[in-house]
Amino acid sequence: MAVTDIQIRPTRPDHPEVVALLDALDTYLASLYAPEDNHILDVQALLAPQVHFVAAWQGGRIVGCGAVRRMPGERDTADRPYGEIKRMYVDPAVRGQRLAERLLDALEQSLPPAGVGHALLETGRDQHAAVRLYERCGYRRRGPFGGYPDNGLSVFYEKQVSP
Repeated sequence: MAVTDIQIRPTRPDHPEVVALLDALDTYLASLYAPEDNHILDVQALLAPQVHFVAAWQGGRIVGCGAVRRMPGERDTADRPYGEIKRMYVDPAVRGQRLAERLLDALEQSLPPAGVGHALLETGRDQHAAVRLYERCGYRRRGPFGGYPDNGLSVFYEKQVSP
C-alpha cells in the first residue's frame, strides 16, 4: 500500500496495536537516553480528556501515532495556552513516505478549534530524524518550557498553528 492508502484518525491510545508502537518507541528512547532523561506520557496519561491522540491506519493495521496535550499558559509560554506534541512514532517499515508530517499536521489542526494557537514540543538532540522533521515542518527552536530541565539532551521547539 502507498502512503495515500493510509488514513489518520483519532484512536484510543490503549488500542493493542498502539500500545505495541509505544513500546517500540520506548525501547528506542531507552537505547538513547537514561530513564530520567525520557519524558514519556504513559497510556493512562494519554487517555486524559485534554489529549488528542491519532493513529495512522494502513488497512486494518496501525503504522504510526502521535498525541497533542492541551496545556494552560505558563510563564515560559507568555501565559498562552499551548498544545504539546507527544509520542510521535512511525513504524520503521513505512518510514520515508512523509507519514510523520501527516500525523503532525493532524495534531496541529486539532488545536485552533480548541482555542489553542501554539504548538510546543521537546525532543532529544540524538533523535536526528525527529529534529529534521520538526524543522522541515516549520518549528523553530526555543528555550525549555513546562518544567523540562535544560539538560543539554533536550531540544525545544515551537510553532504558531493559527493566526
